[in-house]
Amino acid sequence: MASSITENLQQVWRELPEGVRLVAISKFHPGEAILEAYTAGQRIFGESKVQEMTRKYELLPKDIEWHFIGHLQTNKVKYIAPYVSLIHSIDSMHLLAEVNKQAAKAGRVIDCLLQVHIAQEETKFGFTPDECRALLSGGQWRQLPSVRLCGLMGMATNTDDLYQVQREFDSLHALLKEAQATWMQDAPWFRELSMGMSHDYHQAIRAGSTLVRIGTSIFGERDYYARS
Repeated sequence: MASSITENLQQVWRELPEGVRLVAISKFHPGEAILEAYTAGQRIFGESKVQEMTRKYELLPKDIEWHFIGHLQTNKVKYIAPYVSLIHSIDSMHLLAEVNKQAAKAGRVIDCLLQVHIAQEETKFGFTPDECRALLSGGQWRQLPSVRLCGLMGMATNTDDLYQVQREFDSLHALLKEAQATWMQDAPWFRELSMGMSHDYHQAIRAGSTLVRIGTSIFGERDYYARS
């Protein structure tokens, strides 16, 4: 017999040490599934599509903390700026500037993470570690009062080689520590590390993750045709 969303959540919670928050990845899952997790006590949910997240925001309880985890196009920022709690996937200075612009219009300061490419796989999105260093050292972000850089996000290579996964997560943790010591001494909130998914969150936690992004282990396989 398949376990329920509530039972799955409780199992994950038991495995999270103090200081590690769970982002329940609810993309492609219906509102009913999110409500079951909400009723069990989960409050942070992650989505990767602007339209889907906005639809769910409008339908579901307003004390949910919505995290955007997917590639974010600049022309879509305005739709989530009024309510998004944390954007995990800032992958360009241009995008960060647009988030600042739309956050200002909404009268908010939006928390953001810089997405860093640490995996061996090719990807179109994310800073290289050196590009991340260049952005932080350049200081342009200091002129954006409506965004707050809170840390880094990364995804490890999709491989069964857990030693490689661990090395990649460790490298992102080291980059966070370097950034804290070099460019972010006056920003105590720059401490978040978003890394680890259903198949590798134990390695991520060992490497210092503060936000784990878990979907399948909670909700089961995604229904890509779900509507909520």
